Amino acid sequence: MQITETAAVELRDYLIDAGQPDGMLRVFVAPGGCSGLQYGMSVETDKEDDDELFEQYGVKLLVDPFSASYLGEAEVDYVNALMGGGFTIHNPQAIASCSCGHSFDTGAGAATASSCGCG
Repeated sequence: MQITETAAVELRDYLIDAGQPDGMLRVFVAPGGCSGLQYGMSVETDKEDDDELFEQYGVKLLVDPFSASYLGEAEVDYVNALMGGGFTIHNPQAIASCSCGHSFDTGAGAATASSCGCG
């Protein structure tokens, strides 16, 4: 799991603005979404015992064991786009993804796929 320098700067600014300069970004995968699995992110102040901790460019990322199996070489990036930007994940394990980029399939998650709500 990695983070781009651009995303790290945006995350650091977000954490400072939110009053949590020591916060960590939890990146996780959950069953669901139109491609079978979906990404999620949250800010955490505590690390769980079984979390993997990644530190890069002065920010920390947390990944639980289930999610780690899908996010091994993934990269968190920040996209600044006219029609909406934000944090995104580039995942080389994903063989298909939803048009919104929040849902993906590794070839084994089709059983949990649902209709697309990206609109």
